[in-house]
Amino acid sequence: MALYAFNRREDDNLPVAEKELLFSISKTYDLYHYLLLLITDIADIAVEKIDQALQKRMPTSEDLNPRRRFIDNKVIDQLRKNKALNAYLANKKLSWVSYPHIPRILYNKLIAWDAYNEYMSSDVHNYQSDRKFVIRMVTELFAASEDLNSNLEEQSIYWNDDMEYITAMVEKTLKKFKPESGENVSLLPLYKNEEDEQFVRILFSKSVIHTKKCSELIDKNTTNWEVERIALMDIMVMQLAITEILEFPEIPVKVTLNEYIEIAKYYCTSKSSTFVNGILDNIVKEMREEGLFTKFGRGLVGENYSE
Repeated sequence: MALYAFNRREDDNLPVAEKELLFSISKTYDLYHYLLLLITDIADIAVEKIDQALQKRMPTSEDLNPRRRFIDNKVIDQLRKNKALNAYLANKKLSWVSYPHIPRILYNKLIAWDAYNEYMSSDVHNYQSDRKFVIRMVTELFAASEDLNSNLEEQSIYWNDDMEYITAMVEKTLKKFKPESGENVSLLPLYKNEEDEQFVRILFSKSVIHTKKCSELIDKNTTNWEVERIALMDIMVMQLAITEILEFPEIPVKVTLNEYIEIAKYYCTSKSSTFVNGILDNIVKEMREEGLFTKFGRGLVGENYSE
């Protein structure tokens, strides 16, 4: 998306475009923490509802004996106390205070959800079942909420297609929680390591630098098509794939091709993945014949330099 935006710019200011790319990644990381916070905010509403029921002038038996399993969920309690999460939220000033209707909408959906009622009435009551339910809450309830997705898009243009990826990150994080971890469970880092961050920078900048070379390769291998007639997003996907093959010798060609065919399915048209797959296969064949790239280490998987 950053490469697409760069191609729409009126200038060719690569440093500014790279800065915008890194900012968009940081916003995705904000969303990761924001969704973790949403879990505890919904639990807080559940506590509030129970307290309100107890304050009734004539409380019912159900009011006096509320089902507390959700508000006593051990994983949510750990999440609420998590040092890393609280430090990040405080530093970034992330809060649902300006959008209080979202936690309440999700709370109402939660208590009407079959999975919630199964969880609340189940005879199995342990840490593992608590964690499993919270994961389902994020990956199923949050992910399916049009209200949540629409609100996130309104809050930030950088959050319009991150939900699937972020819910997977949250799931991975929650699976790390253990009963003995307390408040010290580490959250996922912004980048896995320094090499990971460099990969982002290099792939983006080199894709821009290799624009002419990529266009020539695409043009030569698109029978009966002119580059100008191919959808820009299809071109961007192929440009990134070609650049990754050229610039990262330790990544196998097959891994690169599979990755960008999947990206084409997500970001392009319904027929793009087949189109992109066919063109990239031809381009890789030409690049091999002309010796335009070399692989080593893990990148040798699928290569045969003895021929």
